[in-house]
Amino acid sequence: MKRVRCPKCGSYQTFDESAYQEGQVLVFECTECRKQFGIRIGTSRLHATRKDERAAGSNAPASASAPTSALYDDVPHEEECGELIVIENVFHFKQTLPLRMGDNVIGRYVRGTNINTPIETVDPSVDTTHCIINVSRNKQGALVYTLRDAPSGTGTFVGNTILRDQDRLRIEDGTVITIGATTMILHVPE
Repeated sequence: MKRVRCPKCGSYQTFDESAYQEGQVLVFECTECRKQFGIRIGTSRLHATRKDERAAGSNAPASASAPTSALYDDVPHEEECGELIVIENVFHFKQTLPLRMGDNVIGRYVRGTNINTPIETVDPSVDTTHCIINVSRNKQGALVYTLRDAPSGTGTFVGNTILRDQDRLRIEDGTVITIGATTMILHVPE
């Protein structure tokens, strides 16, 4: 079962998503305020927008139903450096964001922003440049992940601890990171 929130009064409507196909549009009428609103199952228009920006001049058609990880297929990969799993919440669907060597600037996707790891969300508590995960190698050649706040308006949390602007925190596989109302989990390659 899925819940959708009414954009007018904030009350929740529940429906069974398994009864519908990906890409199908559903229209709801709020039981509290009678506002009508629609959602699209499992797809987002932002996917096509980001693909269009990345292609910039390419004649390749953009797929509106492509998963987030497929958006990075046209970007050359240096190596597999892990990924962030963005947990599903009321603002967006579950997403997988690949990480690269160097700084991975994480924030809310807004057209024209210069971030390399955008989260597709309408969560206003996630800044357009919220936090940064640096991926590097130590002397033994193992991957090292370092998290810092960008700085952001609402802060970056690891567990129940907020990072100060000057803090640099080493994180590892399974670390839970919260930015605004959005939670992410770090997964590193084996």
